[in-house]
Amino acid sequence: MPSPYRAIFAAPGTTAFTTAGFIGRLPLSMVGVGILTMISEFTGRYGLASALTATLALSAAAVGPQISRLVDQHGQRKVLRPAALVCFLSVAVLLVAASQGWPDWTLFVCCVIAGCVPSVGSMTRARWAAIYRDTPQMHTAYSFESVLDEICFIFGPIISITLSTVWFPEAGPLIAAAFLLVGVWWLTAQRATEPEPHPRAEQTDKTSALRSPGLQVLTLTFVATGAIFGSIDTATLAYAEELGHKNLTGIVLAIWAFGSMVAGIVFGLLKLKGRAEPRWVLGVLAMAVSMIPLLLAGNLPFLAVALFVSGLAIAPTMITTMALIEKHVSRAKLTEGMTWISTGLAVGVAAGSSLTGQVADMSGARAGYVVSISAGAAAAAVAFAGYRRLTRPAQGEEPSTDGDGDSSEVRDRVA
Repeated sequence: MPSPYRAIFAAPGTTAFTTAGFIGRLPLSMVGVGILTMISEFTGRYGLASALTATLALSAAAVGPQISRLVDQHGQRKVLRPAALVCFLSVAVLLVAASQGWPDWTLFVCCVIAGCVPSVGSMTRARWAAIYRDTPQMHTAYSFESVLDEICFIFGPIISITLSTVWFPEAGPLIAAAFLLVGVWWLTAQRATEPEPHPRAEQTDKTSALRSPGLQVLTLTFVATGAIFGSIDTATLAYAEELGHKNLTGIVLAIWAFGSMVAGIVFGLLKLKGRAEPRWVLGVLAMAVSMIPLLLAGNLPFLAVALFVSGLAIAPTMITTMALIEKHVSRAKLTEGMTWISTGLAVGVAAGSSLTGQVADMSGARAGYVVSISAGAAAAAVAFAGYRRLTRPAQGEEPSTDGDGDSSEVRDRVA
């Protein structure tokens, strides 16, 4: 591991909480594609499968920020364990309902309840922020977190799809739910690195973190970004099946994540100068442009290369986004602020996955990549339109250092 990454683990407890967080966030890349694979194996209905994943994502989008707000107020241990247990049980019932052919509405009910899944990545990032806030090490720590995310997306889909296609259809989602439960229990057992809670009675501003204009821009942009992710997952699964190689879907998606991981590692080693906002807009634009070659893919090898190239823009954009969140959200609501980004992604994944499933059913798998291109264009449009909000100073702030190590201001929320 390069020395900047090794250095951030000098703080006690960092290795343990990142390992637990890695296990707990694996379901992020496993559950959706696992449900897609399971339902398609049982029924062959991609429309139903994508609608279920969309329901799960929308539920998580609605409940996730509320869970994170409770975490900010009461601490990770008190909130995450009950939430993870409810999520595990609801996924277990979903698997029984799918395998026994229960009515479709029971599947949707289970997906709604399973939406209480905690944003484990936000929880580990909040721990890094508590340790390295206002230091150059934050950039490296956030880069490392993005690398872990991409490792999850490299191996998660492969594990989930392989389990569901080789072992039994329910295996992928079942193991994913087990990873969540184990990871959350291990993470919350580590009290020394848990960020200090901020009870609601102690907060001078009790409004949502989403009242920040800057966070609104970031979240809305990531709704479109999530639509990119959801559409690519669904279109690639359908396209691989159309070509008779459904079992290779996980590998193709892993190559996409590998491109992002490589970019994240390199980005974390850079000592960046200047403002983060222009880099963020450039990253969003790069993601949008990289969608175009997907529609031209005539076979899986070409598609894999195109996805690798498009992945190069993902991790740097995510890393910069986390640095910008710290500029626009107060410390007392940092976990909630980070979760709103995950919420935006979840909403986008739901919309992109559902729409792409319908398009694939009606017009063929390759047509699903039209949704990816459209979502990329929408993300770029929102980023450009909201740029002034990102750069606009907020009120009532203290001087600080941003995630890139440059002098800046810690922007509190605009109520």
